[in-house]
Amino acid sequence: MLARWFPAAINTRPTEWSRAAIGMALGTMLSVWVCAQVFGMEVALHLLGPLGASAVLLFAVSSGALAQPWSIIGSYLCAGVVALLVARVLGRTLGSACLAAGMTVVLICWLRCLHPPAGGLAMTLVLADPVSAGLGWYELGAVMLGAAALLTCALAYNNATRTRYPKGAVEAPAVAMGTPPAPVDPAITAADLKLALADMEQFYDIEPTELEQLIHTAEAHARRRSIGEVLASRAA
Repeated sequence: MLARWFPAAINTRPTEWSRAAIGMALGTMLSVWVCAQVFGMEVALHLLGPLGASAVLLFAVSSGALAQPWSIIGSYLCAGVVALLVARVLGRTLGSACLAAGMTVVLICWLRCLHPPAGGLAMTLVLADPVSAGLGWYELGAVMLGAAALLTCALAYNNATRTRYPKGAVEAPAVAMGTPPAPVDPAITAADLKLALADMEQFYDIEPTELEQLIHTAEAHARRRSIGEVLASRAA
């Protein structure tokens, strides 16, 4: 039981750590700087925490679903609108900040743009400093400008450093007519997946054991589907 508390070994090399760290630092600095040019440094620095947290995802685990463009743009927009509405109706209190964060999580899950820093962003906007609060709805412009600048940096830096971003949906290869599909090896284990992740040399927001469970579950569904197709063909 105690072994569950120990973190799993990271499958990436120090060069990838350095690449992600440099990108995170540069992306956060540039996004805050761009925001400061339009809305002032005090407003930009108030958004530093959420932008920095988003930068970790966009540069370190850019392959994950939480770091894709729609995740950051959609979640920041939802957090901004919800937080400003809650602050206007219920005031700027700790309770209203927590309520705004909870409402944001529900909304971004529904819109398929889950991005953890959005919860912190909602709290930050409700409990804004006087300068940021004085912007009113214009504060949403500062939020979206910072998100857009950070996303632009991630697109440029990740691809320039040979890390494909954004990650599109992987399509299954087409199978030619009359060609039997390649057999699936049911003996894939977490150890095999760990080695495969190490070969890819990038951060992935998933554990090998979770991948193993997903593969085994998918194989079970595939077997049921195959049996169903065979029975249906016999019945016909």
